[in-house]
Amino acid sequence: MPFTLIAPDARAAAMGDMGVATSVDAFSQQWNSSKYVFSEAKSGLGVSYTPYLSKLVNDIFLGNLTYFNRLDERSAFAVSFKYFSLGDIEFVQDEFSQALIERPNELTLDASYALRLSDQFAMSVAMRYLRSDLKLSPVDPDATPASTFGVDISGYYQTEEEAYSDFNGRWRLGFAIQNLGPKFKYTEGGQENFQPTNLRLGAGFDFIFDNYNKLAVTAEVAKLLVPTPPIYGTEYEYTDNNGNNKYDEGVDDLGNQISDTNGVIYKGQDPNVDFLSGVFQSFGDAPGGFSEELKEFTWALGAEYTYEDSFAFRMGYFNESEIKGARKFLALGAGFKYNVINIDLSYLFSASKIQSPLENTLRFSLTFNIGAGEYNEY
Repeated sequence: MPFTLIAPDARAAAMGDMGVATSVDAFSQQWNSSKYVFSEAKSGLGVSYTPYLSKLVNDIFLGNLTYFNRLDERSAFAVSFKYFSLGDIEFVQDEFSQALIERPNELTLDASYALRLSDQFAMSVAMRYLRSDLKLSPVDPDATPASTFGVDISGYYQTEEEAYSDFNGRWRLGFAIQNLGPKFKYTEGGQENFQPTNLRLGAGFDFIFDNYNKLAVTAEVAKLLVPTPPIYGTEYEYTDNNGNNKYDEGVDDLGNQISDTNGVIYKGQDPNVDFLSGVFQSFGDAPGGFSEELKEFTWALGAEYTYEDSFAFRMGYFNESEIKGARKFLALGAGFKYNVINIDLSYLFSASKIQSPLENTLRFSLTFNIGAGEYNEY
């Protein structure tokens, strides 16, 4: 279910797929739901639409609907629904048969509760139901959707506005552990799959130049908390002088030590563990050792310039190691606010040799702020 890691809203996408330590908005449920207790609006409704693989097809998309409500000065709740459609797949047996249409999809439904533990710090817990309906009945008559549940634990810290020599400023810190829960499988005796359990850590600073101009700069790192696939005995062992890959077909032992031409020893760990053990194992099971473990972290930098709280210009950069997915992209975006409505747009430019399914894609988000200004947080 990697769709849960796709940025569903245009604001987060424009800043490099980040949101754990940015200021609160209606879509904070997807990143760090503890931010809702810092909202100046009583409640809000957010709707977003993201085309996927738009260069190839026009019916694959990610949609999101989120609602939040501040119950009082110290607590808030939110609910959201995320739907990932893989479009129509047409099966035709022969020229005389009527085509059979299948529509594989995945979805999540979640609810969160945030509590303010001090004036500057809040934590939140979210429960999530995940459902993946990818098996195709014409291929597998016993096709059934896979489902499981997950938990998010997050925290957010925001300082008071402080006066510096030429401007005022405010620090922001955030963390989140997302999709923490049991593994799932598509058939009774099938392979068990890990949820994309994810750790996010972020920090940011608001440069408040005057009542009209503000610049927010944020950095975020993230890591999947699932076991790294080990190197098996059947993996390529070394490359000879002619450039041919050599391996031992008779060796297929889990965790077998394999040497490359430089004599470096690679080790693996058994990935067949429960989800909680997988979380702790994920910090030290990379076959390449500590150097490879560091490559499993992604990082992003983002900036947001806001004028008079009515217009925003955003940009961000996201980076992932070449051997761990090679996602690298630059994103730009803008936001417009009119009365209680926010409109956000973002656009992605790939910086990797591997094309992104979201490359040259325009994302769109719409937010309705209800009871704006009812709480004074700034």
